[in-house]
Amino acid sequence: MNICLFTPAEIKSPLPKNDERALHIIKVLHKKTGDTFDAGIIGGPDGTALIKEISSDGSIAFEFTPKGKGKPLYPLTLIVGFPRPIQLRRLLRDVAGLGVKKIILCGTELTEKSYLDSNVVSDGSAYKMLLDGTVQAASTHVPELEVEKSLFALLEKYSASWDLSSKIALDNRRSSSSLHEFLQKEGAQTYVAAIGSERGWTDRERDALEKAGFSLCSMGTRILRTETAATVACAIILDQTGVLN
Repeated sequence: MNICLFTPAEIKSPLPKNDERALHIIKVLHKKTGDTFDAGIIGGPDGTALIKEISSDGSIAFEFTPKGKGKPLYPLTLIVGFPRPIQLRRLLRDVAGLGVKKIILCGTELTEKSYLDSNVVSDGSAYKMLLDGTVQAASTHVPELEVEKSLFALLEKYSASWDLSSKIALDNRRSSSSLHEFLQKEGAQTYVAAIGSERGWTDRERDALEKAGFSLCSMGTRILRTETAATVACAIILDQTGVLN
């Protein structure tokens, strides 16, 4: 936990004894009254918190002082064919840590239908993973998360709004260039990257992606897990655009 994040309401109240942030402050950071720790408001500023009192019941009264606006998210939207829930949790944590601005989960023609019926999004597990990745990065801004039933519905909904973005679909069967080669030619300010589910894209989906202006790019001949492909693609794109310098 590289920063303790709070909602605007929480920042004004003492931390209860059994809150995981309180346990981290006392048992991991070994903080005492008068010490400070890194803190921030979710979606808002980062700064430091001064511990005013640790009461007999273990709660922590603190005072937050904002210092900056928080690390900004990068102009990259990630489309992911809905993977199995255990992969999804790891994927969300890692891409949030990288600073992706938005993640859209969508059903594909080869997605296992039971994955779409999982409650990983509705029960808050997905958001918790995004928050964990944000905390790991010592950031305050959590990526936006959206779910669409199908790739076709998603493309119909968003294609027009992505006209000025560089659009990439990862695919190692019908790619026109490598991701590295494609990015070297691009000068866009915003990017949209699509990654298929575990079994990849169908030809019908490849056709739809190309019609919507996506370039099919490969990352070599190896077939990667969805979570691995997402993390690697994000890192390559962000590095090539210079935001990691």
